[in-house]
Amino acid sequence: MTKQPNKFMLVIAVLLACFSLTSCSTQSKTSAPTKTPVTTTPTSDTQFLMGTVCTIKIYNKHQQKALKAGFNRIKELAAQTTVNQKGSEIDKINRYAGIKPVKVTPTIYRMCKDAYHYSKISAGTFDLTIGPITSLWRIGFPDAHKPKASTIKKRLPLVNYRNVVFNDQKRTVFLKKKKMMLDLGGMAKGFISDEVMKVLQKKGVTSAIIDLGGNIYVLGNSPTNNSNWTVGIQDPSAARGDAIGSLPEKNATAVTSGIYERYLKVGNKIYSHLMDPQTGYPCQNNLLSVTIIAKRSTTGDGLSTAVYNRGLKKGYDYVEHLSGVEAIFITKKKKVYVTSGLKHKFKLFTDNGYQLAKIKTSN
Repeated sequence: MTKQPNKFMLVIAVLLACFSLTSCSTQSKTSAPTKTPVTTTPTSDTQFLMGTVCTIKIYNKHQQKALKAGFNRIKELAAQTTVNQKGSEIDKINRYAGIKPVKVTPTIYRMCKDAYHYSKISAGTFDLTIGPITSLWRIGFPDAHKPKASTIKKRLPLVNYRNVVFNDQKRTVFLKKKKMMLDLGGMAKGFISDEVMKVLQKKGVTSAIIDLGGNIYVLGNSPTNNSNWTVGIQDPSAARGDAIGSLPEKNATAVTSGIYERYLKVGNKIYSHLMDPQTGYPCQNNLLSVTIIAKRSTTGDGLSTAVYNRGLKKGYDYVEHLSGVEAIFITKKKKVYVTSGLKHKFKLFTDNGYQLAKIKTSN
């Protein structure tokens, strides 16, 4: 299958979403959002939400209300999706596992259906029912620990996306087995990022950066040159913000999964928060990180974990057969592999010890 070129990358950007418009009705007219001039000095805010640092930068003038609306949307959806907060919609689905279907709001229903979709197309290397395993390891929380092998083995049969039942007419979600648990943490930030982008566009924003803990969405053109932003690719061995290279892009998302931020160290061994749904243990392979570039952050989040779990060769081949998706793989030996749609766009910085490498595909 031939890949579509031009997919994108991490850390800075903006979208020129301009629509003129009136309704077709002769009785009433719907006004378009008021567009405001673009500036190089953004209206921005940073808040700690969903256990991470979230930043929104708007490069249109006079958009304080849009900024507030964007953060309100993050808070609203975070409260509905967390598995660590009683009363959330996901918590309710989990509490009634094996008992009865649970009706949810349209947005949460879409999120669950999206998570199921990426579970299915990845053949379970991403699985929305990973909750019984993630809640056992608790990596990223103060009480993180390595569970007993017998306990992992007991819980593993509960992880199977095929046992999630949807009813589109009633808008219900049902987990077939008791003690099954959804955990949408693997793609919630991506979904929420897309929702924030919609909010900003409805407010007339045409140039913005949405950064939810390193999950980047760049909307529009750079205000400095009315063209692409230079998007930096995170160095997985350095502090956040240090880049190994860059891409020129706009109107795209860059989502990274890696082992460098959230992990558990037991003796001399490091366990990543990225769980393998097939084994119940953190993934073990030669990768430091995988960054997915796509049009939707939901796609980036849904695929980044799935692709990481496959390892370099299988992950690379998998992305090469997807339309509208590109990826950058960084190995523990500091080798960098980029999929075909990025090879003429990605610029590797020469002073950080990383080297571009090539891989043979099955094409």
